[in-house]
Amino acid sequence: MYAELRRLAVFHLRREPRARALEPTELVSEVYLRLATAHLEFSDRTHFFAVASRNMRQILTDQARRQSATKRGSGERTVELDETQVATDQPPELAALRDALADLVKFDERKARVIALRYFGGLTRDEIATACGIHANTVSRDLRASRAWLRCRLQM
Repeated sequence: MYAELRRLAVFHLRREPRARALEPTELVSEVYLRLATAHLEFSDRTHFFAVASRNMRQILTDQARRQSATKRGSGERTVELDETQVATDQPPELAALRDALADLVKFDERKARVIALRYFGGLTRDEIATACGIHANTVSRDLRASRAWLRCRLQM
């Protein structure tokens, strides 16, 4: 299991260029601590790795936020904003992707889950098929269809 978790950690670290401060071993250790203290029940091996992968992504996101906060004056005086000035910290592209994924969930929940497991979970086609209880060919079709749907949605 450790080798598989380490492979997932390397996968996530390669996708996150700002996460060079962490090594795969440190990421695996952090995920283990989170999972051990959460007292979760896993239905199978694939479910465990999907949850571990999601936690790795959350750890890297938290680290990026901390680094970003430090670069932008962490600890400096706060500025009060009124409700009309409130904006998200996310770039517009990320917000558009988040909204498109939320719409995909409403349109077809299975396709949204398949795309999330592939791109955010780092699972292979066969692992996704096992996790979702569908055939690997259906996973391939769902990936193609959901990528096309998202591409059209993001070009609007």
